[in-house]
Amino acid sequence: MRKLAAFLVLFLLILFPKPAWAIVDPLKVSNNIFGIHILNESELKDAANLVNSSGGDWGYVTLVIQKGERDVTRWQRAFDEARRLHLIPIVRIATRQQDSGWEAPSVDEIDGWVSFLNSLNWVSKNRYVVVANEPNHAKEWGGEINPGDYVGYLRLFSEKLKANSQDFFVLPSGFDFSAKNTKDTMDATLFLKEAVSSEKDFFNYIDGWTSHSYPNPDFAGSEMASGRGTVRSYEWELEFLKTLGLVKELPVFITETGWAHNGEGELSGEVDSKDIGSKLSYAYSNIWNKPNVVAVTPFVLNYQEQPFDVFSWKKPDGSFYDFYSQIQGLAKTRGQPERVASARIAATFRPLIIRSGSEFYVALVVSNLGQTILNEETILTLNEVGESTETTRLVYAPLIEPFHSALMIFKLKAPGVSGLLKLTFVLNEGDKSISNQRSFNIFSLGI
Repeated sequence: MRKLAAFLVLFLLILFPKPAWAIVDPLKVSNNIFGIHILNESELKDAANLVNSSGGDWGYVTLVIQKGERDVTRWQRAFDEARRLHLIPIVRIATRQQDSGWEAPSVDEIDGWVSFLNSLNWVSKNRYVVVANEPNHAKEWGGEINPGDYVGYLRLFSEKLKANSQDFFVLPSGFDFSAKNTKDTMDATLFLKEAVSSEKDFFNYIDGWTSHSYPNPDFAGSEMASGRGTVRSYEWELEFLKTLGLVKELPVFITETGWAHNGEGELSGEVDSKDIGSKLSYAYSNIWNKPNVVAVTPFVLNYQEQPFDVFSWKKPDGSFYDFYSQIQGLAKTRGQPERVASARIAATFRPLIIRSGSEFYVALVVSNLGQTILNEETILTLNEVGESTETTRLVYAPLIEPFHSALMIFKLKAPGVSGLLKLTFVLNEGDKSISNQRSFNIFSLGI
């Protein structure tokens, strides 16, 4: 069954190839900055209940896809569920875990990544991709620290993504700006200086900035602290980037942040779990609510093993710590991300002869070729069909998910004259036409 589903998806992608679009500024529309970092797509519903609560809609979810997990059927299913739940995915690509950390990324694998990512029908017009993770840690790059290799990998990855679709919104890895110069880590400022020195056009290959604005030291710093290595680290980082030649405005994605808590006395984190909610609430309301911040996705919704159990929002028994409900209760914005709406009228069912002045029914077979769920937020309507024929009622308009088809039934009224009527149908979503044009003739008899 899975093979059949994968074949059908591939067939539809070939039959209806994706048009070339381009990224849009996510801050030009209403935006819900609330998000969460998850490890498994089974957690999408819990994520949506958190970030789309209290007036919010279309929050964000950061998820990691390892190279051994590039299953189009699996991730298309996950994206479709995110679409239903109104979650915008931020995908961080990863290699493969080794005993000492993570395998170093290889440029030879970029084509495979691009093919996989481009095979998915994304939730929003912008396809957010984070390339790698904290490369100023040796354990994240095959045991080595190599700014030149990283920036070369990022450049080639960005070029190939953009060559396949201008909708890819390329984000660099987040960096650990609290790391020192040791045998296993490099100061992020030194790393970036060497990276930019190696690739002068570094900033041309990214569309935004990824920040890991953790409250250090020890993930236990004050929510009111400012500067490097705090919850406001993203501000300091942008100022530093200007010294390296950054001139354009980069929207910010805080894909990791959060305090290490004590799990109600059961874990090793330094912050009392009862205090996490107030700290996060302050940061969301006063620190991260700046006009250049697109998303804040704290790490991590659910992690039950060391060393990251101290960041988990979920308890070992499956319930949530109090700070989950506290953040649920914060007022949020109803996001309105740009998404592609596209439909095809594949066939029509209608009478061949009608009585002039009478009402009659027309059924359209509508295929969804876009990203939206048709008839979910805005019910599709018909344009003026012509020949003084009126659309009197929409009889049936089911939800139609991408790459699915369904019948839509309209009731029309014919003009009170005899003759051949030429009717032309186009589907509209709001004031925008989103489908092909379908024309046919009906003979009207004055009986």
